[in-house]
Amino acid sequence: MKNIYLNSLVFFLLLITTISFGQENSYSSLYELKGKMNSQNSSIKELTSENIFPPESKSKKNPGLAIIYSLLLPGMGELYAENYSSGKYFTIAEGALWATFIGMNVYGNWQENRYKTYAQTYAGINPEGKDEDFYATIGLYTSIETYNNEKALERRYDEMLSEQKFFWKWNSTEERKTYRSMWTSSEQTFNDVRFVVGAMLVNRLISAINAVRLVSNYNSELEKEVSWNVSFGLDRTILNEEVFKINFQTSF
Repeated sequence: MKNIYLNSLVFFLLLITTISFGQENSYSSLYELKGKMNSQNSSIKELTSENIFPPESKSKKNPGLAIIYSLLLPGMGELYAENYSSGKYFTIAEGALWATFIGMNVYGNWQENRYKTYAQTYAGINPEGKDEDFYATIGLYTSIETYNNEKALERRYDEMLSEQKFFWKWNSTEERKTYRSMWTSSEQTFNDVRFVVGAMLVNRLISAINAVRLVSNYNSELEKEVSWNVSFGLDRTILNEEVFKINFQTSF
């Protein structure tokens, strides 16, 4: 996007420079032409810079660009449509959602570190090679012995764990419940992050729709403001030749 902005800026500056230079040359040529006509008493209609260079008109906005801007940062599409009064609320909402997203991730990771450290201290686990399923399981059973006995009774022998590799044993039910509470808090926080991400997507979608609506209104108002005036006539040049002339004028 930076390259697009840079190229657009360079093109705009070149365009402005070209127009300015052309206007200066035209004004100079205009004065010379008037001097020649006066010396030869030629009859020609009044010629002004407005006949040659109509006032620069505003350009229409591109709905596609408005959508892209809103998807990148809600509110920027409205700013592009020159109506940020409603877009600022989407930008504020985006900032609040990002703050919530970061805060929830920090809290979830903090709780995760807490319950893993707690399990090492009070259940005697070795954290090396342990996955999320293991940390979820140890919060449901007092020890690996209790867990394996239950799996044996259910004849689910493939789910039994090696006591040497996956050993754990809580000293009391209260310790297990304390661990389970921390684990649940962390997991619930990470699950809620998905809703925040969903809210970000919805915020972008609504902002894009609103930006397209504002661009459409902008273009409609522009069409109402701009009118074309076309005039036809015969002009006599300094060589006393008649020339058919068409003038286009834009008014706002």
